[in-house]
Amino acid sequence: MDGTIVDTEPYWIAAETPLVEEFGGTWTDEDALNLVGQSLDSSARILQRAGVRLTEDEIIATLTARVIDFCATQGVPFRPGALEMLRDLKAAGIKTALVTMSYRHMALAIVDLIGFDAFDVVVGGDEVERGKPHPDPYLQAAALLGVDIADTVAIEDSPNGLRSAISSGAVSLGVTNIVPLDEVGADAVWPTLAGRSAADLVALHTAHAAPRARAEEVQA
Repeated sequence: MDGTIVDTEPYWIAAETPLVEEFGGTWTDEDALNLVGQSLDSSARILQRAGVRLTEDEIIATLTARVIDFCATQGVPFRPGALEMLRDLKAAGIKTALVTMSYRHMALAIVDLIGFDAFDVVVGGDEVERGKPHPDPYLQAAALLGVDIADTVAIEDSPNGLRSAISSGAVSLGVTNIVPLDEVGADAVWPTLAGRSAADLVALHTAHAAPRARAEEVQA
């Protein structure tokens, strides 16, 4: 969600910096970038090591509330081409799942602002035992959709998200936002979703899933 569908990463960074400073610490741009794609509990532990003297739950609640407030007061900045892609997937009858490390209540708040029924399934960071970069979130989403993970395309903007997608067995697509993705090992990296369609995702899956299946058959 964050960084792929909506560009809320700057909101998260804007929430993290004053939180650390409130406890006398410093928070650099590099520190903030290291949290991109992390699960919220992992992020909370990193912030604790930076000097934030709150529990993990308190840190998560504070950050989430501040980001939701930013969305309410400053608007939700959708990423280029994201809404158009979701509409096209819906029109094509392709099942969709939102797989995010944001907690479910925040994910649903963003989904409500999309304006149409964009997702069949939502998996939040508080609904999985192990978050990204582990494969669990994507495997859980595929199970809820009733599809084989090998029949899916996962779209991510962060290295941790891509590692989760790759390890799950999905065809993985990186869409560059804040951090570079070229060295992570995705099946493809696009600079943007603008101008792309459901047909492009189908073609991407066809190009990578079939050769992978043949290779697995040979190894077996």
